[in-house]
Amino acid sequence: MRNLLWSQVTPKEMFLNRRSVIAGAAALGAGFAGAPALAKIAAKQSAFSTSAKPNSLEDITNYNNFYEFGWDKSDPRKHAGKLSVDPWSIEIGGMVDRPGSYPLDDILKPVTLEERIYRFRCVEAWAMVIPWIGFELRALLDRVGVQPSAKYVAFETLYRPEEMPGQRAGGIDWPYREGLRLDEAMNPLTILATGLYGEEMPKQNGAPIRLVVPWKYGFKSIKSIVKITLTDKEPATTWKSLQPREYGFYANVNPEVDHPRWSQATERKIGAGLFAPREPTLKFNGYEEQVAALYSGMDLAKNY
Repeated sequence: MRNLLWSQVTPKEMFLNRRSVIAGAAALGAGFAGAPALAKIAAKQSAFSTSAKPNSLEDITNYNNFYEFGWDKSDPRKHAGKLSVDPWSIEIGGMVDRPGSYPLDDILKPVTLEERIYRFRCVEAWAMVIPWIGFELRALLDRVGVQPSAKYVAFETLYRPEEMPGQRAGGIDWPYREGLRLDEAMNPLTILATGLYGEEMPKQNGAPIRLVVPWKYGFKSIKSIVKITLTDKEPATTWKSLQPREYGFYANVNPEVDHPRWSQATERKIGAGLFAPREPTLKFNGYEEQVAALYSGMDLAKNY
């Protein structure tokens, strides 16, 4: 596939520098009166953001599922520092009008006008509230031109075992793969995140760009993306391939459907401590109003 620049498909005047946007958002968050006007656009909080207090940066960056660096929750923090994330490109193909290998800066330049802070509830092993910096996935999909026959979006994580020690171990058929139905991918809650807490994305959290789907369990929000493919067939996904009885394609947060080995009716927020009282799990992680219609008529016990 040939490299395409966003300048070939969008006006040059829309281009912005991603590091300037992120730095501007950080400055605004710190209360700097001199932050550029553009940073104020970038730092606008999404209408979908929760009012709940976010977790600390320490919570968010020290407790991660990122099996490319190891199976323990602390392994990503310990080992991700060796990962090289610059330069970075994403191969976009399948049922799109403009396939190509897109450098990350060219992906981000035209969409930074739409960058927002998304303070989302997220569920990995425990619940968290994370202030992401990102933009809607559909903005990228619209730019590459989704063809009418496309029904799903497939994603792949970087495969680089020399920098990602977990990939040198068994247990998973690398690279890590995930997918969404097209209408899920086009929902405004589905974002590509490039940072959090006003900083560029930490490597242990999925640098330099990752998916965030806040109404689903964390394994759906694939990290360090290098490939996006539009297809008319449900794509194979890592956890469904490994343990289909436990992990389905949809992975919606649903307190009414238990995992085969534990109840999902309650949750505990990370940072609250092992002895903190558990709280009722919210359907679709609290985003029922925005996403329930996507699953109208579906049996969510079968489509888990």
